[in-house]
Amino acid sequence: MSKPRKPKGRPVSGWLILDKPEDFGSTEAVSKIKWLFNAQKCGHAGTLDPLASGMLPIALGDATKTVPYVMDGRKVYEFAVSWGEERSTDDLEGEATLTSDKRPTEAEISALLPNYTGTINQVPPQFSAIKIAGERAYDLARDGETVDIPSREVEIHRITLLKAETDRALFEVECGKGTYVRSLARDFGRDLGCYGHVSELRRTFVAPFSEERMVPLADLVALEEIEDREERLAALDAYLIDTAEALSSLPHLPITDDQAHRLRMGNPIIVRGRDAPLEEADAYATARGRLIAIGEIGQGEFRPKRVFG
Repeated sequence: MSKPRKPKGRPVSGWLILDKPEDFGSTEAVSKIKWLFNAQKCGHAGTLDPLASGMLPIALGDATKTVPYVMDGRKVYEFAVSWGEERSTDDLEGEATLTSDKRPTEAEISALLPNYTGTINQVPPQFSAIKIAGERAYDLARDGETVDIPSREVEIHRITLLKAETDRALFEVECGKGTYVRSLARDFGRDLGCYGHVSELRRTFVAPFSEERMVPLADLVALEEIEDREERLAALDAYLIDTAEALSSLPHLPITDDQAHRLRMGNPIIVRGRDAPLEEADAYATARGRLIAIGEIGQGEFRPKRVFG
């Protein structure tokens, strides 16, 4: 019987909050970070279009187990909508499909925004990762097919008009999971009767990570000049954020070393104390400041769902 293959790379864990440059895909960014850090595992928490820049949280090692909790978090985008053209991709990359000489006034734009606040129905772009009959919508669109993508509910917490110019307007939006900014631009243009598409897009926040935590890719690439491998990796690791920070919105349960051992074995532990949570679908446990498990609390027990080494 053959031995299991040893994973390539280091078992390094943590979150890197990358400031992704434009014209660089999210998958490409993950591959670059995995190579730079010589990491065994790597993944991102929410695709950012190649034409967009900004925050791309990347999980290394055990932090990949916390990706769903970041994916569900609120996001903030700054974006520009250029008026007069609707495009096949709803951004600069596509061809113009509809045009108009009309340009909206600042008052018309401001009056529109309340219609896009709260829970709204949104149709994703034709060029999106939505699956239609098992295939990605963008693959079908590249083959020249026009597909009927059903609308879905998304949450817009706030949207602000930052600046209105003759041919474009700048916005900031705070939204929930699954929101397409390109769809917002398309729908703004249709409602205003002038058509529109996203011409600039930058993500500045993915809960719980703030803009100040972002690291430009160029800063990481510059460390390749360090010849000593251990010194270079140590310099890269200094940019990593502790895995548990991704779970800051969840209830926290400090535990003992003995309890940590039980959780690592897959066993539940008893939850005691006046301030202990009673019922929680998701909570996390730490021992001596180190993340041990994510689990659920009920009937006086913490039951592990994901365990960390």
